Amino acid sequence: MRITRTVAGRSRRTLVMATTGLTATALLLTGCGDSDSDSEGADANGKITLTVADFGQFGYKEAGLFEKYHELNPNITVKENVTAEEKVYYPKFLQQLNTGSGLADVQGIEVGRVKELVDTKADAFTDLSKVIDPSQWVTWKALQASTDEGKVIGAGTDIGPMSICYRRDLFEKAGLPVERAEVAAKYAGGWEDYLKLGEEYKKKAPKGTYFMDSASAMYNGVVSSSSEQYYAKDGKAIYKESAGVKKGWDLAAEAVDKGLTQGLAQFGVPWQTALRKGSIATMACPAWMAAQISTYSGDAHKGKWDIARTPGDTAANWGGSFLSVPAKGKHVKEAGELVKWLTAPEQQAAVFKAVGVFPSNKGAHQLPDVKNAKLEYFNNAPIGELYAEESEIIPAAVLGPKDGIIKDTISTQINNMEQRGTSPDKAWDAATEAIDKVIG
Repeated sequence: MRITRTVAGRSRRTLVMATTGLTATALLLTGCGDSDSDSEGADANGKITLTVADFGQFGYKEAGLFEKYHELNPNITVKENVTAEEKVYYPKFLQQLNTGSGLADVQGIEVGRVKELVDTKADAFTDLSKVIDPSQWVTWKALQASTDEGKVIGAGTDIGPMSICYRRDLFEKAGLPVERAEVAAKYAGGWEDYLKLGEEYKKKAPKGTYFMDSASAMYNGVVSSSSEQYYAKDGKAIYKESAGVKKGWDLAAEAVDKGLTQGLAQFGVPWQTALRKGSIATMACPAWMAAQISTYSGDAHKGKWDIARTPGDTAANWGGSFLSVPAKGKHVKEAGELVKWLTAPEQQAAVFKAVGVFPSNKGAHQLPDVKNAKLEYFNNAPIGELYAEESEIIPAAVLGPKDGIIKDTISTQINNMEQRGTSPDKAWDAATEAIDKVIG
Protein backbone atom coordinates (compact mmCIF):
# COMPACT_ATOMS: atom_id res chain seq x y z
CA MET A 1 0.00 0.00 0.00
CA ARG A 2 1.32 3.43 -0.82
CA ILE A 3 1.66 6.27 1.59
CA THR A 4 -1.29 8.64 1.66
CA ARG A 5 -0.71 11.55 -0.66
CA THR A 6 -0.98 14.14 2.04
CA VAL A 7 1.28 15.15 4.89
CA ALA A 8 -0.43 17.49 7.30
CA GLY A 9 1.28 20.46 8.83
CA ARG A 10 4.24 20.61 6.47
CA SER A 11 5.29 23.51 4.32
CA ARG A 12 4.65 23.52 0.61
CA ARG A 13 7.58 23.28 -1.76
CA THR A 14 7.40 23.01 -5.52
CA LEU A 15 9.49 21.08 -8.00
CA VAL A 16 9.85 23.14 -11.16
CA MET A 17 9.52 21.20 -14.40
CA ALA A 18 11.88 22.97 -16.74
CA THR A 19 10.07 22.38 -20.02
CA THR A 20 6.48 22.61 -18.86
CA GLY A 21 6.34 24.95 -15.87
CA LEU A 22 5.02 22.02 -13.85
CA THR A 23 4.95 22.15 -10.07
CA ALA A 24 4.91 18.88 -8.16
CA THR A 25 3.65 18.80 -4.59
CA ALA A 26 2.48 15.21 -4.53
CA LEU A 27 2.09 13.88 -1.00
CA LEU A 28 2.40 17.34 0.43
CA LEU A 29 -0.97 19.02 0.07
CA THR A 30 -4.17 18.28 1.96
CA GLY A 31 -7.32 18.94 -0.04
CA CYS A 32 -10.24 20.81 1.41
CA GLY A 33 -13.79 19.69 0.81
CA ASP A 34 -17.31 19.87 2.10
CA SER A 35 -18.47 17.47 4.78
CA ASP A 36 -21.71 16.51 3.01
CA SER A 37 -21.15 13.24 1.13
CA ASP A 38 -24.56 12.74 -0.48
CA SER A 39 -25.19 13.74 -4.07
CA GLU A 40 -27.87 16.34 -4.51
CA GLY A 41 -30.80 15.69 -6.82
CA ALA A 42 -31.62 17.76 -9.89
CA ASP A 43 -33.25 21.10 -9.22
CA ALA A 44 -36.26 22.56 -10.99
CA ASN A 45 -34.06 23.65 -13.88
CA GLY A 46 -32.56 20.20 -14.38
CA LYS A 47 -29.21 21.11 -12.84
CA ILE A 48 -27.44 18.48 -10.73
CA THR A 49 -24.51 18.30 -8.36
CA LEU A 50 -22.11 15.37 -8.57
CA THR A 51 -20.05 14.55 -5.52
CA VAL A 52 -16.55 13.12 -5.71
CA ALA A 53 -15.22 11.53 -2.51
CA ASP A 54 -11.47 10.93 -2.37
CA PHE A 55 -8.48 11.15 -0.05
CA GLY A 56 -5.15 12.92 0.13
CA GLN A 57 -4.54 14.77 -3.09
CA PHE A 58 -5.88 13.65 -6.45
CA GLY A 59 -4.99 17.04 -7.98
CA TYR A 60 -8.33 17.92 -9.55
CA LYS A 61 -8.80 21.09 -7.54
CA GLU A 62 -5.22 22.22 -8.15
CA ALA A 63 -5.62 21.61 -11.90
CA GLY A 64 -8.94 23.49 -11.98
CA LEU A 65 -10.70 20.53 -13.57
CA PHE A 66 -14.02 20.71 -11.77
CA GLU A 67 -14.48 24.32 -12.80
CA LYS A 68 -13.61 23.41 -16.37
CA TYR A 69 -16.08 20.53 -16.35
CA HIS A 70 -18.82 22.92 -15.24
CA GLU A 71 -17.96 25.24 -18.12
CA LEU A 72 -18.30 22.33 -20.55
CA ASN A 73 -21.46 21.06 -18.81
CA PRO A 74 -23.31 24.07 -17.34
CA ASN A 75 -26.03 21.87 -15.86
CA ILE A 76 -23.52 19.96 -13.71
CA THR A 77 -21.64 21.19 -10.65
CA VAL A 78 -18.97 18.96 -9.12
CA LYS A 79 -18.33 19.01 -5.38
CA GLU A 80 -15.23 17.28 -3.99
CA ASN A 81 -15.25 15.81 -0.48
CA VAL A 82 -11.69 15.10 0.62
CA THR A 83 -10.58 12.95 3.55
CA ALA A 84 -7.01 13.78 4.53
CA GLU A 85 -5.92 10.21 5.28
CA GLU A 86 -6.84 7.14 3.26
CA LYS A 87 -6.82 4.97 6.38
CA VAL A 88 -9.69 7.09 7.69
CA TYR A 89 -11.48 7.25 4.34
CA TYR A 90 -11.58 3.55 3.55
CA PRO A 91 -13.45 2.13 6.58
CA LYS A 92 -16.19 4.72 6.08
CA PHE A 93 -16.35 3.88 2.38
CA LEU A 94 -16.74 0.17 3.17
CA GLN A 95 -19.55 0.93 5.59
CA GLN A 96 -21.32 3.01 2.95
CA LEU A 97 -20.96 0.21 0.39
CA ASN A 98 -22.42 -2.28 2.87
CA THR A 99 -25.44 -0.11 3.68
CA GLY A 100 -25.84 1.46 0.25
CA SER A 101 -26.24 4.83 1.96
CA GLY A 102 -24.11 7.98 2.00
CA LEU A 103 -22.13 7.12 -1.11
CA ALA A 104 -20.76 9.82 -3.36
CA ASP A 105 -21.41 9.69 -7.09
CA VAL A 106 -17.69 9.05 -7.64
CA GLN A 107 -15.45 7.37 -5.06
CA GLY A 108 -11.66 7.11 -5.04
CA ILE A 109 -9.97 3.76 -4.42
CA GLU A 110 -6.34 3.32 -3.38
CA VAL A 111 -4.39 0.57 -5.16
CA GLY A 112 -3.79 -1.30 -1.92
CA ARG A 113 -7.56 -1.69 -1.48
CA VAL A 114 -8.70 -2.38 -5.02
CA LYS A 115 -8.18 -6.15 -4.99
CA GLU A 116 -10.29 -6.55 -1.86
CA LEU A 117 -13.10 -4.60 -3.52
CA VAL A 118 -12.78 -6.52 -6.79
CA ASP A 119 -13.06 -9.81 -4.91
CA THR A 120 -15.76 -8.95 -2.41
CA LYS A 121 -17.70 -5.88 -3.60
CA ALA A 122 -17.64 -5.92 -7.40
CA ASP A 123 -21.44 -5.97 -7.57
CA ALA A 124 -21.53 -2.67 -5.70
CA PHE A 125 -19.87 -0.83 -8.59
CA THR A 126 -20.81 0.18 -12.10
CA ASP A 127 -18.89 -1.65 -14.83
CA LEU A 128 -16.72 1.11 -16.26
CA SER A 129 -15.68 -1.03 -19.22
CA LYS A 130 -19.09 -0.05 -20.64
CA VAL A 131 -18.08 3.61 -20.47
CA ILE A 132 -14.30 3.68 -20.88
CA ASP A 133 -11.87 1.68 -22.99
CA PRO A 134 -9.55 0.00 -20.43
CA SER A 135 -6.84 -0.41 -23.10
CA GLN A 136 -6.07 3.30 -22.75
CA TRP A 137 -4.28 2.55 -19.46
CA VAL A 138 -0.99 0.72 -19.06
CA THR A 139 -1.96 -2.95 -19.13
CA TRP A 140 -1.15 -3.90 -15.56
CA LYS A 141 -3.11 -0.91 -14.23
CA ALA A 142 -6.33 -2.00 -15.95
CA LEU A 143 -5.94 -5.54 -14.65
CA GLN A 144 -5.71 -4.34 -11.07
CA ALA A 145 -9.32 -3.13 -11.09
CA SER A 146 -10.81 -5.92 -13.24
CA THR A 147 -12.67 -9.07 -12.24
CA ASP A 148 -11.98 -12.42 -13.88
CA GLU A 149 -15.13 -11.87 -15.95
CA GLY A 150 -13.82 -8.55 -17.27
CA LYS A 151 -15.85 -6.13 -15.15
CA VAL A 152 -13.86 -2.97 -14.40
CA ILE A 153 -14.72 -1.30 -11.08
CA GLY A 154 -12.21 1.55 -11.24
CA ALA A 155 -10.68 3.87 -13.85
CA GLY A 156 -6.96 4.41 -13.37
CA THR A 157 -5.74 7.80 -12.17
CA ASP A 158 -2.05 7.96 -11.24
CA ILE A 159 0.75 5.39 -10.98
CA GLY A 160 4.11 5.30 -9.21
CA PRO A 161 6.82 3.93 -11.54
CA MET A 162 9.99 3.54 -9.52
CA SER A 163 13.47 4.75 -10.43
CA ILE A 164 16.63 5.38 -8.44
CA CYS A 165 17.17 8.87 -7.06
CA TYR A 166 20.84 9.56 -6.32
CA ARG A 167 23.18 12.32 -5.21
CA ARG A 168 25.53 13.34 -8.01
CA ASP A 169 27.91 15.16 -5.66
CA LEU A 170 28.26 12.21 -3.29
CA PHE A 171 28.83 9.81 -6.18
CA GLU A 172 31.56 12.06 -7.54
CA LYS A 173 33.30 12.21 -4.17
CA ALA A 174 33.14 8.41 -3.96
CA GLY A 175 34.77 8.08 -7.38
CA LEU A 176 31.61 6.80 -9.09
CA PRO A 177 30.06 7.93 -12.39
CA VAL A 178 27.49 10.68 -12.09
CA GLU A 179 25.67 10.77 -15.42
CA ARG A 180 22.29 9.01 -15.53
CA ALA A 181 23.11 6.52 -18.26
CA GLU A 182 26.43 5.61 -16.67
CA VAL A 183 24.84 5.15 -13.23
CA ALA A 184 22.10 2.95 -14.70
CA ALA A 185 24.72 0.88 -16.53
CA LYS A 186 26.39 0.05 -13.21
CA TYR A 187 23.32 -1.86 -12.03
CA ALA A 188 21.86 -2.92 -15.38
CA GLY A 189 21.99 -6.56 -14.28
CA GLY A 190 19.46 -6.02 -11.52
CA TRP A 191 19.19 -5.27 -7.82
CA GLU A 192 22.19 -7.49 -7.10
CA ASP A 193 24.28 -5.06 -9.14
CA TYR A 194 22.73 -2.20 -7.19
CA LEU A 195 24.21 -3.67 -4.01
CA LYS A 196 27.57 -4.10 -5.73
CA LEU A 197 27.46 -0.41 -6.58
CA GLY A 198 26.74 0.20 -2.91
CA GLU A 199 29.88 -1.68 -1.94
CA GLU A 200 31.89 0.47 -4.35
CA TYR A 201 30.34 3.57 -2.82
CA LYS A 202 31.13 2.47 0.70
CA LYS A 203 34.85 2.14 -0.04
CA LYS A 204 35.21 5.89 -0.64
CA ALA A 205 31.97 7.21 0.82
CA PRO A 206 32.09 10.76 2.19
CA LYS A 207 32.15 10.64 5.98
CA GLY A 208 28.75 10.25 7.59
CA THR A 209 26.95 9.16 4.43
CA TYR A 210 25.24 5.91 3.49
CA PHE A 211 24.50 4.30 0.15
CA MET A 212 20.75 3.96 0.78
CA ASP A 213 18.22 5.23 3.27
CA SER A 214 16.43 1.99 4.00
CA ALA A 215 16.74 -1.68 3.11
CA SER A 216 12.98 -1.97 3.46
CA ALA A 217 12.49 0.60 0.68
CA MET A 218 14.81 -1.40 -1.56
CA TYR A 219 12.91 -4.56 -0.60
CA ASN A 220 9.68 -2.97 -1.79
CA GLY A 221 11.35 -2.08 -5.09
CA VAL A 222 12.57 -5.63 -5.60
CA VAL A 223 9.20 -7.24 -4.84
CA SER A 224 7.24 -4.68 -6.83
CA SER A 225 9.36 -5.37 -9.91
CA SER A 226 8.55 -9.09 -9.70
CA SER A 227 5.56 -10.82 -11.26
CA GLU A 228 5.27 -13.14 -8.24
CA GLN A 229 4.60 -11.19 -5.06
CA TYR A 230 2.30 -11.99 -2.14
CA TYR A 231 -0.65 -13.89 -3.65
CA ALA A 232 -1.36 -16.55 -6.27
CA LYS A 233 -4.12 -16.28 -8.86
CA ASP A 234 -6.36 -18.56 -6.81
CA GLY A 235 -6.30 -16.05 -3.95
CA LYS A 236 -3.93 -18.03 -1.74
CA ALA A 237 -1.26 -16.08 0.15
CA ILE A 238 2.12 -17.34 -1.09
CA TYR A 239 4.45 -14.79 0.47
CA LYS A 240 6.44 -17.51 2.27
CA GLU A 241 7.28 -19.24 -1.02
CA SER A 242 7.22 -16.25 -3.37
CA ALA A 243 10.34 -15.87 -5.50
CA GLY A 244 9.96 -12.09 -5.45
CA VAL A 245 9.66 -11.93 -1.66
CA LYS A 246 12.60 -14.30 -1.14
CA LYS A 247 14.80 -12.26 -3.45
CA GLY A 248 13.77 -8.98 -1.81
CA TRP A 249 14.30 -10.34 1.70
CA ASP A 250 17.71 -11.84 0.94
CA LEU A 251 18.93 -8.64 -0.72
CA ALA A 252 17.65 -6.54 2.18
CA ALA A 253 19.47 -8.78 4.67
CA GLU A 254 22.63 -8.50 2.57
CA ALA A 255 22.37 -4.70 2.48
CA VAL A 256 22.06 -4.61 6.26
CA ASP A 257 24.92 -7.08 6.77
CA LYS A 258 27.24 -5.05 4.54
CA GLY A 259 26.39 -1.74 6.19
CA LEU A 260 24.98 -0.14 3.06
CA THR A 261 21.89 1.35 4.67
CA GLN A 262 21.33 4.11 7.20
CA GLY A 263 18.42 2.09 8.58
CA LEU A 264 15.81 4.81 8.45
CA ALA A 265 12.09 4.12 8.23
CA GLN A 266 10.92 6.27 5.36
CA PHE A 267 8.94 9.46 6.04
CA GLY A 268 9.79 9.59 9.76
CA VAL A 269 11.55 12.55 11.37
CA PRO A 270 15.02 10.87 11.35
CA TRP A 271 14.59 10.20 7.62
CA GLN A 272 13.61 13.83 6.99
CA THR A 273 16.61 14.98 9.00
CA ALA A 274 18.96 12.74 7.03
CA LEU A 275 17.75 14.28 3.79
CA ARG A 276 18.32 17.75 5.16
CA LYS A 277 21.83 16.85 6.33
CA GLY A 278 22.63 15.13 3.04
CA SER A 279 23.62 11.71 4.37
CA ILE A 280 21.67 9.58 1.86
CA ALA A 281 23.29 8.79 -1.50
CA THR A 282 20.53 6.77 -3.20
CA MET A 283 16.89 5.89 -2.74
CA ALA A 284 14.32 3.62 -4.37
CA CYS A 285 12.20 6.38 -5.80
CA PRO A 286 8.62 6.15 -7.12
CA ALA A 287 7.45 9.11 -9.19
CA TRP A 288 5.83 10.92 -6.26
CA MET A 289 8.94 10.62 -4.05
CA ALA A 290 10.60 13.55 -5.81
CA ALA A 291 8.40 16.00 -3.90
CA GLN A 292 9.37 14.40 -0.60
CA ILE A 293 13.07 14.60 -1.38
CA SER A 294 12.99 18.21 -2.56
CA THR A 295 11.00 19.29 0.48
CA TYR A 296 13.24 17.74 3.11
CA SER A 297 16.55 18.12 1.30
CA GLY A 298 15.82 21.80 0.80
CA ASP A 299 17.38 24.48 -1.38
CA ALA A 300 20.89 23.60 -0.23
CA HIS A 301 20.77 20.36 -2.25
CA LYS A 302 19.00 21.64 -5.34
CA GLY A 303 20.69 20.28 -8.46
CA LYS A 304 22.70 17.73 -6.49
CA TRP A 305 20.04 15.05 -6.86
CA ASP A 306 19.37 13.19 -10.11
CA ILE A 307 17.21 10.29 -11.29
CA ALA A 308 18.29 7.17 -13.18
CA ARG A 309 16.23 4.22 -14.36
CA THR A 310 15.46 1.27 -12.12
CA PRO A 311 17.81 -1.75 -11.81
CA GLY A 312 17.35 -4.69 -14.17
CA ASP A 313 15.05 -5.21 -17.13
CA THR A 314 11.76 -4.72 -15.28
CA ALA A 315 10.47 -1.77 -13.31
CA ALA A 316 8.49 -1.46 -10.10
CA ASN A 317 5.32 0.41 -9.22
CA TRP A 318 4.56 1.91 -5.84
CA GLY A 319 1.25 3.68 -5.53
CA GLY A 320 -1.67 4.81 -7.59
CA SER A 321 -5.42 5.13 -7.35
CA PHE A 322 -8.72 4.67 -9.20
CA LEU A 323 -12.04 6.42 -9.61
CA SER A 324 -15.15 4.28 -9.22
CA VAL A 325 -18.90 4.78 -9.67
CA PRO A 326 -20.99 3.05 -7.00
CA ALA A 327 -23.98 1.25 -8.51
CA LYS A 328 -26.30 2.82 -5.93
CA GLY A 329 -25.21 6.37 -6.65
CA LYS A 330 -27.87 8.93 -7.50
CA HIS A 331 -26.43 9.93 -10.88
CA VAL A 332 -24.67 6.84 -12.21
CA LYS A 333 -24.72 7.81 -15.89
CA GLU A 334 -23.47 11.35 -15.30
CA ALA A 335 -20.86 10.09 -12.81
CA GLY A 336 -19.53 7.64 -15.41
CA GLU A 337 -19.13 10.45 -17.91
CA LEU A 338 -17.28 12.55 -15.33
CA VAL A 339 -14.90 9.68 -14.57
CA LYS A 340 -14.32 9.16 -18.29
CA TRP A 341 -13.42 12.83 -18.67
CA LEU A 342 -11.23 13.06 -15.56
CA THR A 343 -9.15 10.03 -16.61
CA ALA A 344 -8.76 11.09 -20.26
CA PRO A 345 -5.23 11.99 -21.45
CA GLU A 346 -5.67 15.77 -21.39
CA GLN A 347 -7.00 15.84 -17.84
CA GLN A 348 -4.39 13.41 -16.50
CA ALA A 349 -1.69 15.57 -18.10
CA ALA A 350 -3.19 18.63 -16.42
CA VAL A 351 -3.08 16.90 -13.02
CA PHE A 352 0.53 15.90 -13.62
CA LYS A 353 1.40 19.48 -14.48
CA ALA A 354 -0.35 20.74 -11.36
CA VAL A 355 0.79 18.28 -8.69
CA GLY A 356 3.29 15.87 -10.26
CA VAL A 357 1.44 12.54 -9.96
CA PHE A 358 2.22 10.44 -13.03
CA PRO A 359 -0.64 9.46 -15.38
CA SER A 360 -1.79 5.89 -15.93
CA ASN A 361 -3.35 6.81 -19.26
CA LYS A 362 -0.88 6.00 -22.04
CA GLY A 363 -2.25 8.79 -24.20
CA ALA A 364 -1.19 11.34 -21.59
CA HIS A 365 2.41 10.15 -21.88
CA GLN A 366 2.53 11.55 -25.42
CA LEU A 367 1.27 15.02 -24.55
CA PRO A 368 3.90 17.79 -24.24
CA ASP A 369 3.22 18.56 -20.56
CA VAL A 370 4.14 14.97 -19.71
CA LYS A 371 6.49 13.87 -22.48
CA ASN A 372 8.77 16.91 -22.18
CA ALA A 373 8.64 17.26 -18.40
CA LYS A 374 11.92 17.74 -16.55
CA LEU A 375 12.68 18.30 -12.88
CA GLU A 376 14.91 21.30 -12.29
CA TYR A 377 15.61 20.26 -8.70
CA PHE A 378 16.90 16.90 -9.95
CA ASN A 379 19.40 18.30 -12.44
CA ASN A 380 16.64 18.57 -15.07
CA ALA A 381 15.99 14.83 -15.04
CA PRO A 382 13.65 13.98 -17.97
CA ILE A 383 10.98 12.38 -15.81
CA GLY A 384 8.23 12.42 -18.42
CA GLU A 385 10.25 10.23 -20.73
CA LEU A 386 11.75 8.12 -17.96
CA TYR A 387 8.53 7.27 -16.12
CA ALA A 388 6.64 6.54 -19.35
CA GLU A 389 9.31 4.03 -20.38
CA GLU A 390 9.29 2.38 -16.97
CA SER A 391 5.51 2.17 -16.84
CA GLU A 392 5.58 -0.10 -19.90
CA ILE A 393 7.90 -2.68 -18.31
CA ILE A 394 6.23 -3.03 -14.92
CA PRO A 395 5.07 -6.66 -14.64
CA ALA A 396 1.40 -7.51 -14.29
CA ALA A 397 1.48 -9.02 -10.80
CA VAL A 398 -1.34 -10.67 -8.87
CA LEU A 399 -2.70 -8.41 -6.14
CA GLY A 400 -4.16 -9.70 -2.89
CA PRO A 401 -6.54 -8.28 -0.28
CA LYS A 402 -3.85 -8.04 2.41
CA ASP A 403 -0.86 -7.00 0.30
CA GLY A 404 -0.39 -3.84 2.34
CA ILE A 405 -0.39 -5.64 5.68
CA ILE A 406 2.10 -8.24 4.46
CA LYS A 407 4.44 -5.65 2.98
CA ASP A 408 4.30 -3.35 5.98
CA THR A 409 4.89 -6.18 8.45
CA ILE A 410 7.91 -7.45 6.54
CA SER A 411 9.23 -3.91 6.20
CA THR A 412 8.97 -3.43 9.97
CA GLN A 413 11.11 -6.50 10.56
CA ILE A 414 13.68 -5.32 8.01
CA ASN A 415 13.83 -2.08 9.99
CA ASN A 416 14.43 -4.19 13.11
CA MET A 417 17.38 -5.86 11.39
CA GLU A 418 18.77 -2.40 10.64
CA GLN A 419 18.03 -0.65 13.90
CA ARG A 420 18.05 -3.39 16.54
CA GLY A 421 20.44 -5.91 15.05
CA THR A 422 17.75 -8.60 14.84
CA SER A 423 19.04 -11.62 12.92
CA PRO A 424 17.41 -12.33 9.53
CA ASP A 425 16.02 -15.66 10.78
CA LYS A 426 14.43 -14.16 13.88
CA ALA A 427 13.12 -11.20 11.89
CA TRP A 428 11.52 -13.49 9.32
CA ASP A 429 9.93 -15.65 12.01
CA ALA A 430 8.50 -12.56 13.69
CA ALA A 431 7.14 -11.27 10.39
CA THR A 432 5.44 -14.51 9.40
CA GLU A 433 3.96 -14.99 12.87
CA ALA A 434 2.44 -11.52 12.83
CA ILE A 435 1.16 -11.86 9.27
CA ASP A 436 -0.44 -15.25 9.86
CA LYS A 437 -2.35 -13.90 12.85
CA VAL A 438 -3.96 -11.33 10.57
CA ILE A 439 -4.57 -13.24 7.34
CA GLY A 440 -5.05 -16.74 8.82
